[in-house]
Amino acid sequence: MLDFRKTRFLTSSPDLKHLPPDAGVEIAFAGRSNSGKSSALNAICDQQGLAKTSRTPGRTRLINLFEVAPQCCLVDLPGYGYAAVSESMKRDWQKSLSAYLQKRQALRGIVVTMDIRHPLKDHDRLIIDWSLAANLPALILLTKADKLGTNARRQAAAQVRDLLSEFGGNFTIIPFSALRKIGIAETRAILTSWFMTLNPEDPA
Repeated sequence: MLDFRKTRFLTSSPDLKHLPPDAGVEIAFAGRSNSGKSSALNAICDQQGLAKTSRTPGRTRLINLFEVAPQCCLVDLPGYGYAAVSESMKRDWQKSLSAYLQKRQALRGIVVTMDIRHPLKDHDRLIIDWSLAANLPALILLTKADKLGTNARRQAAAQVRDLLSEFGGNFTIIPFSALRKIGIAETRAILTSWFMTLNPEDPA
């Protein structure tokens, strides 16, 4: 398994054209601005300050790349759906997010973070629908799982699984808590398998 603790910040970019060469394998983290996306990335890499977090939703305003190993990167995408910023800035974020998802050839998988108490909002569904159309594997992290008891977490995951059946794809769903370290080992295992088996020469 890859050692996610060795992950290092690589670069930030406001748009697609300023990113590093389109090569290797990238796995993108997408989610609403208050879904705990950056906290999840930090927990997976066991580095508290790797991805910038804030009590103010919408802190991630750039495409941020983190190198796990040579030619293997995690990508923290701008949050969507909620942020106390101007409409013009929201449009810029949406534009860079869409361009990355549609044009980046190195993108080989996507992790969608959702608050376990408020899953599958409209933008979440759009990202999932897009991942299916692009034939990319999708991992659903139900974040803030510590807010629910064990049985309630299982029920929430089962409900999301049922709701996702309408998309007709196969999804991996993991209750996740950065605070209580729930679901981290399972997530690392899946990400490792993606990095090891998905590459631009073998699109399967």
